[in-house]
Amino acid sequence: MPIEDHNLLNEFPEFKDDIHQLKIDDAHFKRLYDEYNHLTKEVEKMEQELTPTPTMEEEKLKKQRLQLKDTIQGYIKASKLAAEKA
Repeated sequence: MPIEDHNLLNEFPEFKDDIHQLKIDDAHFKRLYDEYNHLTKEVEKMEQELTPTPTMEEEKLKKQRLQLKDTIQGYIKASKLAAEKA
């Protein structure tokens, strides 16, 4: 089974420029971005069976990644809204 690419730029192509700018300008966003990428790499290792892991652990990491993705999406939208009001 092919592994899906969960890179944030693929997940949110409409926010590509915003993601790039936030990584440069916002340390908190950069930390969230790095954490998301770390979780994604761990899940991909499990999916490729490079790291033998019980299914429950893999599902736990996927849920963490999804929650983080939702947080990042909200952060990007709030940042865009604040920039529009400025």
